[in-house]
Amino acid sequence: MIKAVILIGGPMKGTRFRPLSLDLPKPLFPVAGFPMIYHHIAACSKVPNLQEILLIGFYRHLEPLKKFIAECQQEFKVQIRYLLEYTALGTAGGLFLFRDQILIDNPKAFFVMNADVCGDFPLLEMLNFHKENPAGSYGTILGTEATRQQSLRFGCMVEGKATHEVLHYVEKPETFISNIINCGIYLFNPEIFQAIETAFKKNAKDSYKLDDPVQSREMIRLEQDIFVPLAGSGKLFICHTNKFWSQIKSAGAAIYANRHYLAIYNKTHPDRLAVNSEDSPKIIGDVYIHPTAQVDPTCVVGPNVTIGKNVKVKAGVRLRESIILEDAVLQDHSCILYSIVGWNSIVGAWSRVEGTPNDPNPNKPFAKLDIPALFTDDGRLNPSITVIGSKVHIPPEVIILNSIVLPDKDLNSSYKNQIIL
Repeated sequence: MIKAVILIGGPMKGTRFRPLSLDLPKPLFPVAGFPMIYHHIAACSKVPNLQEILLIGFYRHLEPLKKFIAECQQEFKVQIRYLLEYTALGTAGGLFLFRDQILIDNPKAFFVMNADVCGDFPLLEMLNFHKENPAGSYGTILGTEATRQQSLRFGCMVEGKATHEVLHYVEKPETFISNIINCGIYLFNPEIFQAIETAFKKNAKDSYKLDDPVQSREMIRLEQDIFVPLAGSGKLFICHTNKFWSQIKSAGAAIYANRHYLAIYNKTHPDRLAVNSEDSPKIIGDVYIHPTAQVDPTCVVGPNVTIGKNVKVKAGVRLRESIILEDAVLQDHSCILYSIVGWNSIVGAWSRVEGTPNDPNPNKPFAKLDIPALFTDDGRLNPSITVIGSKVHIPPEVIILNSIVLPDKDLNSSYKNQIIL
């Protein structure tokens, strides 16, 4: 028997995801029509003998999580529990705090997944690889290849070519170390808690030297506190993937995750994708339309668009590379390109809401980490996605370009390259 743990963080995290995370915990933000961590749970449900999924985080507003967990348990027939941290404990601190819950029923191994990664999760491939690890190993890290510039923003691993052992690990190095990066998905044996306990004791011993001894003692990070000292010890190994993988750190990154997941639906859930018919809008490429949404037949939608629950899209609207959230209204002949429109927001007639990302292949899903649109030339995340917060009213005949609008704003003019507070 094995288990899975999804690290969902808390309200102190995900600040780059604002304003969307102001209304909903980031892990529940819908991508391709379903909450972000729904895709994690769906992948876990396909693993044989996986009997429990634990969500670990410090979100204290529990109602949205309770509702989500109940729906997923009913759909996937797997036990799911939320374990609440009393404070932010780091990527390993939560595991250590709830180690007894994780080890109940003596699982042979357990997956650990960061909530803000997205991809075609190769969990079965990881499991098969993990079984071949030498006796006494602690775990497997999912790795993929990045460009030299992109690698500086991730945990980088130097690999033993013959053994696939992690020989050296550096989190977000200042100079190029390796193009093999950590995907934030792991498969651990229970013995990993020996290394976490060692790190906990070290932090406790050193805490008197630090300004914040309580926080420093309890905060344990998998990447810096566990992987760095274990590298080269024969305890950690790399399972490579060539499948799609990315992160959802910023609101704009959700646009690209949306594109990827819609492309995956072609293979896994083609019934979720909209199709052209006599009474439907014109559909281009991959499009998800919630059954309760109302989309006028004169609209042109796609590629890579998600339209949420109870959305109203009026006559002549053009939608492309966008996410339209629940209860939003798009008035006649508005145009939405490379944007996210928030819950209960209204876009006026003949208005244009647009982002301008660096997107060389707008009609093609990115392969693996070949996602130049996520990054500028100097390696930073591309910010040029327009994000409209909840309950925003955009008047008719204006242009909102490359801007972020916080919730509850009633705009009265056009905006370009601005954050509207």
